[in-house]
Amino acid sequence: MAGAPPEKIHLVDAVYGIVRDVPLNYVTRGGVDQRLVDNLTRDKHIVVYGSSKQGKTCLRKHCLQEDDYIVVQCANRWSLQDIHENVLKRAGFHLTQSEKKTVSGKNKVNATAGGKLFGFGVTAGAEHEGGTQTETTRASLDLDLSDVNDVISALRGIDFKRYIVLEDFHYLPIDTQKDFAVALKAFHETSPFCFIIIGVWLDENRLIVYNGDLAGRLVAVDADKWKAEELDAVITVGATLLNIQFTDKFKKDLLAESFESVYIVQEACRQACIRASVTRTQDAFRVIGGDVDVNRLVKEVVDQQSGRYSAFITNFSGGFQETRLEMYKWLLYPVLTSNQQKLEEGFRWNELRKVLQEHHPAGENFNPGNLSQALVSTTSLQVAKDIKPIILDYDQTNRRLNVVDRGFIIWLAHQNRADLLEMLEINASDAPRPVQPTLPNM
Repeated sequence: MAGAPPEKIHLVDAVYGIVRDVPLNYVTRGGVDQRLVDNLTRDKHIVVYGSSKQGKTCLRKHCLQEDDYIVVQCANRWSLQDIHENVLKRAGFHLTQSEKKTVSGKNKVNATAGGKLFGFGVTAGAEHEGGTQTETTRASLDLDLSDVNDVISALRGIDFKRYIVLEDFHYLPIDTQKDFAVALKAFHETSPFCFIIIGVWLDENRLIVYNGDLAGRLVAVDADKWKAEELDAVITVGATLLNIQFTDKFKKDLLAESFESVYIVQEACRQACIRASVTRTQDAFRVIGGDVDVNRLVKEVVDQQSGRYSAFITNFSGGFQETRLEMYKWLLYPVLTSNQQKLEEGFRWNELRKVLQEHHPAGENFNPGNLSQALVSTTSLQVAKDIKPIILDYDQTNRRLNVVDRGFIIWLAHQNRADLLEMLEINASDAPRPVQPTLPNM
């Protein structure tokens, strides 16, 4: 209630903005949080997907207790063996190279588990005259890390009971993602172990595309969408914790300018608080935001990433190496010349093909197969160029190129497109006509 003294003091950085733990103003989304919770007991693997900075990791931290899971942070150079190795390490195994060889000729690893492991252990008891003595036993296994059956046997051997979370799955090489999609079926069929896979993409069936046998064996949770009322609740709950209130106009304008990005909402509220000298819960109730130009504020928030976005355009356009067709440079053309609505909708394969056939220097000789090859490698290129988080992703199921960084869309709205094209050494007059949003059938 306005005017009531605060019961507890909170720092603004623990409420708004990006925090390491779950923010204090976390808002439960019925169609997201509840879907994750409902499926945790179904013995299925779970894929949590969405754009970057849309709350995927916070969702996991909020819905599970810390001792319910182990976390493996994926890296861009990992193979399937690396995934298995890191799963076993996080589960409590100590791995050393063995003298024994796998079928492929590589050395196996010696896996030792002993002592107390995440609340459980391998122990043995014995009766002595002085009383009962409990001593730790150690079990040693020689494993082939490329064999999912060996990994399952090892986890069974220590009675492992946690969820296995794979964060940043999208950074893995495509071949590794495909290999793991095959292993995932074995984990479902021959073990009780469940994975929670978190990735930046907008394709519900990403892993099913890699392995059709996963259909019915995993559940996808879309963490990308935020309703206006949910974002409004983020603002209001945070304000209550700080004993303040944002004006109705501030909230209305911010919801309109944020492009459904919870990151933009959080950071804009943080900046508005700092400008009003609100760094902690206020002793006396205050109303703030009335004198804030929200459009300019959002632009300032997004401009914090301006260097990264400019570097993305330059690095992505260069491709893996210099080529005659410059396919990645041409892939950026419709992205850099389209409006916000089209950028949110994404670009269908046939739309991109039409643009390139009409405007690419190859003209009528342009081969659409080169477009498909470039699109499939979109994420791999960004990983190779150290573009993190990624900005573009190709949905192979729906054959659609998506922008998976909402901040980039807002940033583009405030840029001179001719200047961006000049960065690519292209005259604005030579740029392709913007791809218009798909209109609904009347």
